[in-house]
Amino acid sequence: MSGLDLAEVTAARARIGAHVRPLAVTRADDHRVADGAPFELHLALEHLQHTGSFKARGAQNFIQAHLESGTLPAAGVTIASGGNAGLACAWAAREQGVHATVFLPATAPAVKVERLRGYGADVRQIGDEYAEAQVACQEFAARSGALQSHAYDHRLIAAGAGTLMAELHEQVPDLDTVVVAVGGGGLFAGVATAARHLGVRTVAVEPEHCRALSAALAAGRPVDVAVESVAADSLGARRISDTALQAARSGGAVSVLVTDEAIVDARQLLWDEYRLAVEHAAGTALAGILRPGGYRPAAGEKVAVVLCGANTDPSDLMDRNS
Repeated sequence: MSGLDLAEVTAARARIGAHVRPLAVTRADDHRVADGAPFELHLALEHLQHTGSFKARGAQNFIQAHLESGTLPAAGVTIASGGNAGLACAWAAREQGVHATVFLPATAPAVKVERLRGYGADVRQIGDEYAEAQVACQEFAARSGALQSHAYDHRLIAAGAGTLMAELHEQVPDLDTVVVAVGGGGLFAGVATAARHLGVRTVAVEPEHCRALSAALAAGRPVDVAVESVAADSLGARRISDTALQAARSGGAVSVLVTDEAIVDARQLLWDEYRLAVEHAAGTALAGILRPGGYRPAAGEKVAVVLCGANTDPSDLMDRNS
């Protein structure tokens, strides 16, 4: 399979531009890594996107592309996900008048179930684990003829996510480095592909115990990894996509691992300093440049951190500055 290319990201942007919220970018306070030089920090506020995460871009691109090509069946689209991907798929389907069937475990939080139903999705709860919901989704797709989507491992999904990078570069045209959290690799593959063509370095940040990309780079191929992290709800993929691995290799991405403690601290900092309530995946990206052992920006380097989602319970954010 060939790697994702810029033409796919460009096509996705033309396809979904009128349907997603433009990326908001803000200049943050200048920061410095411990014992390092000050650098210029920008925050890409993608947590303001429809459904509260970047996933809306890929889901919209997936459905629109199939509508354009006449390959979207009457049975609509289906996906197994109780998280951001499921919400994005349900939202994008509703926007295009397409029926969506979402499978998730019976243990999924009631608030997510109700939100999915609020988007008009047919919600089916199966088993106690995601794997059981995934099997049920596959069986449903085979039986009904519905088009099966994926949380991250699809070129249209990754290309949609990559549109974020194109918008970011227009707002910060002299950007040196973009920092993204990595789970299964949909966001990373799209952003890294666009960044490579724009001359921007990509830093991939993972929790130390959710390291699908790091493990794949070490092994030379995607491999299964254990998953245990405060950010596992968003970044807990057991295996990176082939597309993401190819993007990391061809673009020379920098791979960084961070502790759960660093993730929690970075998420708290975003609340304390900027009043941004984001999920732990967004904190993961910021942790990758603020903690010793992470990526060390050079003096004056212009760095943008992608805050990828805000589907979180903010009750654990303490007002340390009050």
